Amino acid sequence: MSTYPAPLARLVQELSKLPGIGEKTAARLAFHMLKSSKDDISSLADSIAKLGQQIGLCRRCFGFSEVNPHDEDGALCEICRNPKRAEETICVVEEPSDLIAVEKSQEYRGLYHVLHGTISPLDGVGPDALRIKELLERLRNGVVREVIVATNPTMDGEATAFYLSKVIKPLGVSVTRIARGLPMGGDLEYIDAVTLGKALEGRREI
Repeated sequence: MSTYPAPLARLVQELSKLPGIGEKTAARLAFHMLKSSKDDISSLADSIAKLGQQIGLCRRCFGFSEVNPHDEDGALCEICRNPKRAEETICVVEEPSDLIAVEKSQEYRGLYHVLHGTISPLDGVGPDALRIKELLERLRNGVVREVIVATNPTMDGEATAFYLSKVIKPLGVSVTRIARGLPMGGDLEYIDAVTLGKALEGRREI
C-alpha cells in the first residue's frame, strides 16, 4: 500500500520515470509542486501537455522544431530556415540535445543533421536505423562541401564516424571529425590517458 494519497503517488511515479530521478527526488519535486500556487502548477502542466502537440522534428535536419500548421515550409526548424547559415557545411550529431550543445558554443554557423542514435552492432542497431539515408540525400545537391562528424567519442560514436566517412567521401564531400582535447581549466595530471593522447594528436601550430 502506498504511503502517498493516490494523486500524489501517481505524480511521484510519473516523475520517477524521468532520467536521473529516483523516488526520493520525485517525491521532493512533488512536494514542492504542492506548495506552489495553482497558477504555477497549471502553467507547468500546460507546458508539458503542449510538448507533444507543438514540438516535432525538423523535416530537413531532424532536430527539434516548433510545429506550425500555417508554415508553408512545413516543420522546418529556425536554423534550417535561416538564410544566413552556411549551407555548404553540415554538422552531424547523434541527438537533438547535441545540436543544442554545439549551437551554444556560438562557434558554428553552418547547418546540422541529427542521426538519432549511433551504429551499435551489439545492440542490433545498423545504419538503416539512423537518419543516414536522409543525410546522403542532402549531400547529392552539390551544395555541401564539408560534413563535420560530431558524434560522441565512444566506441559506437567512432564506428558511426568511420561509416559516415566511408559512404560520404565517394560523393566528393570532405569529411572531418571534431577535435578531442583538454577541457578549459583542466589539469594534465587529472586528464585520462586517451583524452590526453588525442589532444597531442590534434595539436596545431600557435
